[in-house]
Amino acid sequence: MTARLILVRHGETEWSRAGRHTSTTDLPLTAAGEDEARALAPVLAELTVDRVLCSPRLRARRTAELAGLAAPEICEDLAEWDYGDYEGVSTPDIRKTVPGWTVWSHPVPGGETAEQVAERLDRVVERVRSSDGTTLAVAHGHSLRALVARWLDLPVAEGRHFVLDTATWSELGDDRGTPAVLTWNVGRRR
Repeated sequence: MTARLILVRHGETEWSRAGRHTSTTDLPLTAAGEDEARALAPVLAELTVDRVLCSPRLRARRTAELAGLAAPEICEDLAEWDYGDYEGVSTPDIRKTVPGWTVWSHPVPGGETAEQVAERLDRVVERVRSSDGTTLAVAHGHSLRALVARWLDLPVAEGRHFVLDTATWSELGDDRGTPAVLTWNVGRRR
């Protein structure tokens, strides 16, 4: 396997800053999020990339634009996990009625199941691996964490182990034929 996958999480939005689950709500980046995205440009410019895929959401497309990634291909499969009834709600608020809830371990009423997320992200993995080059994907926190799990042939729930900040980049590839994380969560730190 010689394919590489560079993951870029979008810059900050009002809801990401507040810890509110954001999937289908098309929020813009905050001013800080736009600055974060611009700060990615010189780093990403140093990478050799064969193609750029991007979630259809405004926050991901704007991050790609500000980071200097011209004309990315919109990829519906990179959209954020559909949070259904939990759209706009924080984990602490959900846990008031569902103790211990996480997107990784519990159902999402009216949203996607882990199996549905795995199915669409498996299409991304297959597409990247069949390209034999370097693909850069701009997307979201949970979908990218789930994507790394699928890259490593793990269940989506194992994405819980890969904390991912806004406006960071990571790289997936292989180590002597075994899928591997090569670089993780590079950029701004909390």
